[in-house]
Amino acid sequence: MRLLRHRWDEPQARRLMTPTLQRSLAEQISRSEATHTGQIAIYVEGGLPGHYVREDKTARDRAWALFGKLGVWDTADNNGVLIYLLIAEHAIEIVADRGLRARLDDAAWQPVVEHLGTALRAGDYARGLQLAVEEVGVLLAAHFPRHDPATRQPNEVPDMPGFR
Repeated sequence: MRLLRHRWDEPQARRLMTPTLQRSLAEQISRSEATHTGQIAIYVEGGLPGHYVREDKTARDRAWALFGKLGVWDTADNNGVLIYLLIAEHAIEIVADRGLRARLDDAAWQPVVEHLGTALRAGDYARGLQLAVEEVGVLLAAHFPRHDPATRQPNEVPDMPGFR
């Protein structure tokens, strides 16, 4: 049954992540990253890959795998953040690199998850993702502020959201 649900919801990410929404989120991530040294990534999936379902893996397992695959873990200051949505299971995962985990516990991310979840339940995916980027950016700016806004570090993680 779980495999069926994941196959059924697979096309949802493609419908949700319109080119307009992708560009808007990428621009917002870029603006946010001008205020801190962190890196923000978004990935949205309609359903888990089949082998994840067959192996009874969770959305958290997938988020951690994508965190590595997308290189979010490999930033200079170890302060990358992945915002991951799994539509088939209505799951939201925030994965933060070790530099952030050393400064923030899991409870710090809970308001981001709650606000995003509220927007998603209301059907407002765009606003929910925008709010999540905003809130993650505030946390990054508080713990990894950019001291000289004129000096931009290289963009270590693409700003364009990914989806499957």
